[in-house]
Amino acid sequence: MAATISVTNGKLNVPDQCVIPFIEGDGTGPDIWKSSQFVFDSAVEKAYKGKRKIEWKEVLAGEKAFNKTGNWLPDETVAAFKNYLVGIKGPLTTPVGGGIRSLNVALRQLLDLYVCLRPVRWFNGVPSPVKKPGDVDMVIFRENCEDIYAGIEFKEGSDDAKKFMKLFAEAFPKEVKKIRFPETSGIGFKPISKEGTERLFRAAIEYALREKRKSVTIVHKGNIMKFTEGAFKDWAYDLAARDFRNETVSERESWIIGNKDSNANLSAEENAKMIDPGYTMMTPDQQKKIVKEVEGVLKLMPTHGGGKWKSKLLVRDSIADITLQQVLTRAKDFDVIATMNLNGDYLSDALAAQVGGIGIAPGANINYVSGHAIFEATHGTAPKYANLDQVNPGSVILSGEMMLRYMGWVEAADLIIKGMDGAISAKTVTYDFHRLMDGATKVKCSEFGQAVVKHM
Repeated sequence: MAATISVTNGKLNVPDQCVIPFIEGDGTGPDIWKSSQFVFDSAVEKAYKGKRKIEWKEVLAGEKAFNKTGNWLPDETVAAFKNYLVGIKGPLTTPVGGGIRSLNVALRQLLDLYVCLRPVRWFNGVPSPVKKPGDVDMVIFRENCEDIYAGIEFKEGSDDAKKFMKLFAEAFPKEVKKIRFPETSGIGFKPISKEGTERLFRAAIEYALREKRKSVTIVHKGNIMKFTEGAFKDWAYDLAARDFRNETVSERESWIIGNKDSNANLSAEENAKMIDPGYTMMTPDQQKKIVKEVEGVLKLMPTHGGGKWKSKLLVRDSIADITLQQVLTRAKDFDVIATMNLNGDYLSDALAAQVGGIGIAPGANINYVSGHAIFEATHGTAPKYANLDQVNPGSVILSGEMMLRYMGWVEAADLIIKGMDGAISAKTVTYDFHRLMDGATKVKCSEFGQAVVKHM
């Protein structure tokens, strides 16, 4: 009899026969779900020969929920995801007009799913606009609950906006002058907290260590937004140094230790000059600060010196705008990426374009403490293709692969990757890829699922 997944001290307990709630999705959702569920069930059967099985429990959200209950997101659906911990969903329509701004955002906030996990990799043969899509193999940890997605906004000209501007002018008369046109400005808030940053970055580091990744890059715009995005960067570095000292090395620390490895007689001041080309132009106090930093890092020589730092997880940071350039020009420099909500939104879609588009990009929303996780399609509902059995189910299929891996059912997850790779390499693809590939065989949504299973 199927049982419920539970969590103990942050570790999932997954019974061999478990219940997984799913939201079919709007528009093309039914077509995609049918094909995807066939792939999931086949992978589990092939991997475990009946020992393990998923009992699928449909829950409602979006148009289907509204048509049946008059509610876009019924309480019963949220309760099911809370109770069963792990679930999966297809694309949902965002209601037009008042009410919930986004069903996806609502689910994330109601369940405190603070990590948006977006792995991005290329499958051999997938059409790509870049020359070397195979260089892309990244995992994005996008903070999911803060930043401008907190949804604190005041519409231009509204009573709330006027009230806010009045209070702001009274409390911060110097700052209000920075708003160029206060009477006609919409206002939004960008909260970034230390707690939110630390739990996101902890998840990124633990993932990188567990999966034997080489680096974690903190992507931010801290050169401009110093007390939000800049603080995100600083808090992330501090966490790595405090809680993962023996497992990590920052990029700057690697320079200092590497310099000392190359020349044991190198003084702290000489080392400081090597890591900061502008050292000679600094004030004496600034120079002392750099030398003190070097001296502090050199205390790590017993654990990180002698080349030991090269086997540590590298923690580095990159400004958001240059990151969007470098993931195109130097993709191999990036491995695991940790960033805030809006940066992560831009970056995950930009990277998806390099490896075949958002139609094949998987995603997950996870709370690593409570164990709650919802795996989801990252694309829209595409209503004009609804019920035509045409669209690419790759996003949901690969999201299910992530779900099985999260559950510890690695063998079944590996079979899905093998099946996807085999089907696409054989050029057995849906219309979106078919029109971009020479010599490909166009198949229906359901037939693509069958092809994935065949290549397992």
